[in-house]
Formats: sequence, structure tokens, C-alpha cells
Amino acid sequence: MLYRRFGRTELQMPVFSCGGMRYQFKWQDVAWSDIPSDNQKNLEATIHRAIELGINHIETARGYGSSEMQLGKILPKFPREQLIVQTKVSPVADAKEFRKTFEQSLKYLQLDYVDLFSLHGINDAELLEYSVRPGGCLDVARQLQAEGKVRFIGFSTHGATDLIVQAINTNQFDYVNLHWYYINQWNWPAILAATRLDMGVFIISPSDKGGKLYNPPQKLVNLCAPLSPMVFNDLFCLSHSQVHTLSLGAAKPQDFDEHLKTLALLDESCEILPPILARLEEEAIATLGEDWVKNWHLNLPTWEHTPGGINIPVILWLWNLAHAYDLVDYAKTRYNLMGNASHWFPGNKADKLNEVDLRQCLVLSPQAQKIPQILAKAHEMLGGEEVKRLSQS
Repeated sequence: MLYRRFGRTELQMPVFSCGGMRYQFKWQDVAWSDIPSDNQKNLEATIHRAIELGINHIETARGYGSSEMQLGKILPKFPREQLIVQTKVSPVADAKEFRKTFEQSLKYLQLDYVDLFSLHGINDAELLEYSVRPGGCLDVARQLQAEGKVRFIGFSTHGATDLIVQAINTNQFDYVNLHWYYINQWNWPAILAATRLDMGVFIISPSDKGGKLYNPPQKLVNLCAPLSPMVFNDLFCLSHSQVHTLSLGAAKPQDFDEHLKTLALLDESCEILPPILARLEEEAIATLGEDWVKNWHLNLPTWEHTPGGINIPVILWLWNLAHAYDLVDYAKTRYNLMGNASHWFPGNKADKLNEVDLRQCLVLSPQAQKIPQILAKAHEMLGGEEVKRLSQS
């Protein structure tokens, strides 16, 4: 395993982390007696495999249902100093409730403290306010830190880049969990802001949210050769020194194996990546047209400033991925989350285009004439049954 200094925490962080949202039994709290023995055995085997590989950062959240309880049966069996344990609690208006929720996390984990504690899902201005206002959730986290129950404090986010940068620039956090990978590089300014303040940078879900790369379309496989899409994406992320660790949401012990191939390639990333990156860009241009590829994203309105709350940037992005790289299943899943995932994936689909007038909000876009018809085509291609977040399933 390779390790990187996790910013100001000074922790030696493995470049791969063991995320805890795919091996648990349920997305809701259940009684210990309800957890099947084979599920728990698989979870424990996954943790043992992670530790054997040097992946000693185990990351979970109160919102991951039975994950914390199940981890509490295995983590105390390891020498405590061998582990870097992270959990996350969502900020709420009542800071006392926030503390109570954390105490439940610690009880489930059967640990005296966690190394890393995230305010989970600072995704909009209201949640940021709940976090940083006097007497808010961040003050509670500081109290927990003073009591020795928390070593370092960070935040996780699915929010817009500007909001993430705003949270980072408070300089109140030691690290950030955020999305950034080849198909979605919008948050690079946030990573640079975190780097300037010497914060740790943890990438959320690069294989799932990064394109369902555990089941890639053949076109993407061909474009990424000789690497698998998963290894390509890992290498792309880790070739940037500002990135410290990638979360691997392992569901079973074998799920680490493909990622491990990345480690031997890191020193050669400058030679390996450019031809693959060139092929991916050339294919996007060949499929979508150079003018569109270079300009589609310019001067687009946010969903909050679009009639009907239509999330134009995200819909066009998904349309591009579906056409350029055949990421149709991925695009359909993400598209059908819209309107059903609150602040975790905000904005609406393009299913009511005939009820709105987009001309004014697109007046500054160089692609204003094309966008309404592409939105209509995207809905026709990607629309389907509503998709729920895993935690809502």
C-alpha cells in the first residue's frame, strides 16, 4: 500500500480507503439479532482483507444503517493505533440532537474515539449555516474533540463547487470528502482551495459515482485500454498529488483486487495517462462535435435559477456521457434520481419542458439554440422509473 500525508492532520493515509456503505446488511437500523451471520462474516472478511492490504482507513456514517453496529463487532479486535476510523453525522438545526446522534455512532462502533469525524452532507447554504453558526454543529464537534472523542474534524459534501469552497474557506475543517474523478472534474477549484489550507482530500465513490466502473460499457473498456476503466480512473485521480485517498466501497473482500493494480502504475502515470486521455477527448469530439464539447457548459443557469428547477448542467452532462462513452445505465440512474433525492442530488428532470420558457435563463449560453432540443432528447433517452438514494431504499 502507498500512503500520503492527509493534510494538517499529519495522518499517513492509505491512497485507498475502505468505505462502509456497501457491505452492511440494511440501510436502516436493525436489531443485532436480525443481522444474518453470513452478512456479518462477509463484512468481517472484507475488513480483515483491507487491513491485510494496508488499507487501515475504515470509513462509515450514521446514515449507513447497520454499518456502524456491524463494524463495532470487528474493529475493537484490532490494535486501536493501527486503525484510522471515520464516521459522519449530518448537521441539523438542533446541535444537541447532533451530539446525541454522534454518541449513538460511537456506541455502535464500540470505540472510545474516532480519528476522523465529518459533518455529513453540507450540501446547501442552510446545512452550512447549521454547521458553522455560533452554538451550531461544528461547535459540538469541537467539544467532542476537547473530550477526546474525536481527533480531527472535516465535512463531506455533494454540494455545488461554490458552496464547497465557501465551507473550505471558513478554515474550520481539517479535511473534506467530495466528488471528483475523470467524468466529473467540476470540484477541482475546491480541491485547490483545500490544498491551500493544508486540508486532507478524500474522494467519494470514484468507481460508482464515477461511472459504475465495476460494470463498464464495452466502448469505455476499449477507450481506456490497456487499463480497465476502474484502474484508469484511480490512476487519473491519484496522479494528482492534491488527492490523498479514494474511497473503495467494497461489498466483499475481492472488491479491492482490481484497484490494487493501480499502485504499481503511479510512477509511470505521466506516460500511461496521456494517450488514454487523448482518446477519450477525441471520441467525445467525434461523437458530439468540437463546438459542443468545448462550449456546452458555458454560462448555464443553476437549477435554482431555471424555470421548473430543471437541472440543465447535470442533464447535459449525463447526455454527453451516455453518447460519448455509452454510459447509458449510469446516466439513467443519475437522471432518475433528480426530483427524488433532495439536496443530495438536486434539481428536476426535463419532463415538463413544454410548461416552461428557457429562453431568458439561456440568454448567455453559446449553445442556447441547441439546449432545449437536447434536453428533450435526453429525457426521451434517459427518463424512466424514479430512482431512490440507497439510504431511502
